[in-house]
Amino acid sequence: MVETNTQQTEAANAAVEFIGTGRRKTSVARVRLKPGQGHIFINNRPLEEYFMRSILRARIRQPLEVTATANKFDVHVNVHGGGMTGQAGAILHGVARALVQADADLHVPLSKQGFLTRDSRMVERKKYGRPGARKRFQFSKR
Repeated sequence: MVETNTQQTEAANAAVEFIGTGRRKTSVARVRLKPGQGHIFINNRPLEEYFMRSILRARIRQPLEVTATANKFDVHVNVHGGGMTGQAGAILHGVARALVQADADLHVPLSKQGFLTRDSRMVERKKYGRPGARKRFQFSKR
């Protein structure tokens, strides 16, 4: 009887997952939080293997540390588009949104840190008649 209760509890925990979508520049991250020990996997690779720069790894962990849930959830992320910095920002946004789904009381501390705000800055498009978005061709009077 005890084993069946344990199995039922494990099955219930496995079924519980919180989903958040994060975006930054052209990167999109789909984040799934599951109850666990605090492991982070990005595109089926460990965090340390995917992001070599420690500052990006620290940025991704920020929402978990602010809410003191770093060892309560396993994080599984699918991310595509953009570069490393954009992807890290998208993952941060997605993790924060998933945490709010897990516990609505976390909305205030995450919002104060600015983790729930979508960073809307994008690359400005190139205009016709110019070499770039704002750059001009060299001017000569004659």
